[in-house]
Amino acid sequence: MCDLTQPQFLDSDTARAHLEALRWPNGPVCPHCGAEGKGWAIKGKQRPGLYKCSHYECRKQFSVTVGTLFEGSKVPLNKWLMAVHLVCASKKGISSHQLHRMLGVTYKTAWFMSHRIRAAMKEPHDTQLGGGGGTVEVDETFWGNSKRKGRDSKKGHGYHHKEKIFTLVERGGKARSFHVPAVNAKTLKPIMLEQIAQDANVCTDEAAQYTLVGREFASHEVVRHGKGEYCRGTMHTNTIEGFFSILKRVLVGTFHHVGAQHLSRYIGGFHFRYNYRKLSDSERAKAALIGIAGKRLYYRQPVI
Repeated sequence: MCDLTQPQFLDSDTARAHLEALRWPNGPVCPHCGAEGKGWAIKGKQRPGLYKCSHYECRKQFSVTVGTLFEGSKVPLNKWLMAVHLVCASKKGISSHQLHRMLGVTYKTAWFMSHRIRAAMKEPHDTQLGGGGGTVEVDETFWGNSKRKGRDSKKGHGYHHKEKIFTLVERGGKARSFHVPAVNAKTLKPIMLEQIAQDANVCTDEAAQYTLVGREFASHEVVRHGKGEYCRGTMHTNTIEGFFSILKRVLVGTFHHVGAQHLSRYIGGFHFRYNYRKLSDSERAKAALIGIAGKRLYYRQPVI
């Protein structure tokens, strides 16, 4: 059966039951006090899916969307689940205009839904990369207009006016990127020390900002692109270069224009699909739905 014909995409009640089974495998969990299995369904004329906590110190009402990115939304829940599936299933992302056409909602609504879903896809950096002697490739790339504007328009091309993206990719593992103000040792060293395990093997190009911080790890191998060297045995940055090539195709081919204030969230959505690339589309969507809790996003304040 085609994934888009699944029952949870066609009916709001079925979508709610699907989300409840996913978020509450052991019974309702009160988002107000955290009590598990103490909620009972309220019957009658109330809206479906409403529960009340039976904990004596709480006694509050709740539903499966309370405390999540879906709370307070007037968009039917089945359309939310379909939007999550489409965003997670599209390797190079899906534009808000495409969601607007496919879901039958306004463009403004589709844009906000897209940002809410990307917020859910943001993963915590609770473990270090390269632990146990793994290899982590480190590099930076730039995103923005190829030409300078205004007074600097005649000063030639360059990277100073572009957005800087600093990325770590663990071979066979996950990738992490950071939107940084500058590409220098002062900015990048704290990120590397926090995100990469000390027993990891780090591989970079010959950029000077990696020379000193590379000594903090088990080994630091350098491939000298300026001399035409791109691989020396197992030492290369080809994995991260491939990562950047797909990322640029996402930004150029799907979204066309990405504001600097939202760049980290667009990159986060791409990371999620990259890090869960070995899962099926449905499994990837379920992983994203698990991340909807505790990430409320408002239209008037879409940057968090």
